[in-house]
Amino acid sequence: MQTPPRPSPAPQKVGLVSLGCPKALVDSERILTKLRADGYAISPSYDGADVVLVNTCGFLDSAKAESLAAIGEAMAENGRVIVTGCLGAEAESIRTQFPGVLAITGPQQYEAVVEAVHAAAPQTHDPFVDLVPPQGIKLTPKHYAYLKISEGCNHSCSFCIIPSMRGKLVSRPAHHVLHEAERLVKAGVKELLVVSQDTSAYGLDLRYQEVSFRGRPVKTRLTELCEAMAAFGVWVRLHYVYPYPHVSELIPLMAEGKLLPYLDIPFQHASPRILRAMRRPGSKEKVLDQIHAWRAACPELVLRSTFIVGFPGETEADFDQLLEWLDEAELDRVGCFRYENVAGAAANDLPGHVPDEVKEERWHRFMVAQQAISQRRLARFQGRTLDVLVDEVGPRQAIGRSFADAPEIDGQVRFTRVAGVRPGDMVKVEITSSDAYDLKGRRMLERAA
Repeated sequence: MQTPPRPSPAPQKVGLVSLGCPKALVDSERILTKLRADGYAISPSYDGADVVLVNTCGFLDSAKAESLAAIGEAMAENGRVIVTGCLGAEAESIRTQFPGVLAITGPQQYEAVVEAVHAAAPQTHDPFVDLVPPQGIKLTPKHYAYLKISEGCNHSCSFCIIPSMRGKLVSRPAHHVLHEAERLVKAGVKELLVVSQDTSAYGLDLRYQEVSFRGRPVKTRLTELCEAMAAFGVWVRLHYVYPYPHVSELIPLMAEGKLLPYLDIPFQHASPRILRAMRRPGSKEKVLDQIHAWRAACPELVLRSTFIVGFPGETEADFDQLLEWLDEAELDRVGCFRYENVAGAAANDLPGHVPDEVKEERWHRFMVAQQAISQRRLARFQGRTLDVLVDEVGPRQAIGRSFADAPEIDGQVRFTRVAGVRPGDMVKVEITSSDAYDLKGRRMLERAA
């Protein structure tokens, strides 16, 4: 009589709270992929987890407060907590508030996080049961994914502490990035969102090393990487691009349809005096000339940016320069932050800190000005038919995005005629109306032959 096989022990379960930017989300995905390969299951709730990971953000004081609140909630709801991410660099302050935390690791310390999980919840790995998809574990919907091409940053912006937390620029060789992109596309991803701390600087630390991908030479450089990714036949969207001169090389690729005509460039301000205090590159005239040249070469180009108002020393004249520049630049998508101190940032010691009520007033004026610009820019799509990548489908209306919309931070395309439509589909939508943020329309139905 044959002895029946013993059932495999139930896997230990890991819960995850992921905070911060898309780059931190990629870190969370890498950690979960390794843990899943090691046999751990993923728990969607606190009470079902044997240990909880909190991947923190530490960029702004408000983000630190959110991270500390998340740690506190995880401690209260579960009690077995491991902290990682940017705030993990301040281990002593975390220990002071939460002495019962099991372990604390800093950003990008993937192996240390996994070791801490193994120590807190030892696992028996069964290679015949614990399968991981080739693209790894993803925390985004199946049809889009963030693709991180480098870590760290060589800049020393006075308001930022990212280089002290994440170090100097470390680029991934181009063939590593391309192999990951290929796996994602084979798994059904239709949009690759390229992220890093400084996407334009990609490959600089490797001296633009030439590598081989599928028998072809590829330089570890942004233009060449984008050209290679174009061959995958999916949307490729660039984030966190600094306005270096060589960014202009990307515009022909966008005009030819090889790359989405979309650039996310954090300009931060327009006043030359404030830009110098921020330790940021660029003059307002040169940047405007660059924008005009880009749009002449690629009229469809969509520009997204972020700005800071109320930076130390910002006068009413500086702010007026920003509004004037904004009106002339006519950016499509804009985010605006009220300045706040960050522990360890050089800007904290600058003279002329702006009162909170003035920051608030300027923020509202900025947003009103930009809403009018956005409304004008979106109106140009009325009457046109756009390709739309579907994110959500309801009984009467679906929500998707055009080439002009990155997930979660930009607008949406809401459309009717949704029968048979599923998330991840690419459909054609005739745009019938627009406002300051979103487009509305109806799906174009295919005519029977």
